[in-house]
Amino acid sequence: MTMSILVRDRESGLLGGAAMTGNLCVGAWVIWGDSRTGIAATQGEKPSTIWADEAFDLLRTDQDAQHVVDQVTAGDHGRDWRQMSLLCRSGTTGVFTGERNDDWKGALVEEDLIVAGNILKGPEVLEAARDAFQSSEGLMVDRLLAGLRAADAAGGDTRGNMSASLLIVCDTEPPLDLRIDWSERPIDALSALLERAREPDYARWVAGLPVRTDPERHHE
Repeated sequence: MTMSILVRDRESGLLGGAAMTGNLCVGAWVIWGDSRTGIAATQGEKPSTIWADEAFDLLRTDQDAQHVVDQVTAGDHGRDWRQMSLLCRSGTTGVFTGERNDDWKGALVEEDLIVAGNILKGPEVLEAARDAFQSSEGLMVDRLLAGLRAADAAGGDTRGNMSASLLIVCDTEPPLDLRIDWSERPIDALSALLERAREPDYARWVAGLPVRTDPERHHE
């Protein structure tokens, strides 16, 4: 049903995530971020829309992402139909995959990176996303797009893709939250939307927005 990738840049503090799915509106219910605590992906046959908020609250006092995931998922009797990835701002990782999600399902965890999915062609989809992100150069957002493209080329969602999204959060920059809710070619549409967001007038406007390190910023 869904493939997601979460990453962290330890030098800049950027946390990023991207997802694609064979359903509508993936950006509304899969990737969640809080620059103070971490970034999460909640997906599966019946994804939870509240797990991420609960996890971010717990991360304020518990930096062990796997411990947090275990706590959040243990109290949900519907967890067997759900999947979660959590990447803490400090770099710890946590994953959960409910047994009742359809195969292929699972997660791939490496330093500063988690790739997870369900109803995939196989683990090679996750490996392709990882390899493309790690081998590509440039900004995090471009590398995340490369990961989505590689996962799609490796088989991706067995039903095809309808929607795709990107999220970047950081204390020193405004969030970048781009979503394609429905398209016959959602990754291409997401790439085109990113290019629009880079156009000078919009980029200048975004650069003047308040951020956590400068909450009163109001550049003209």
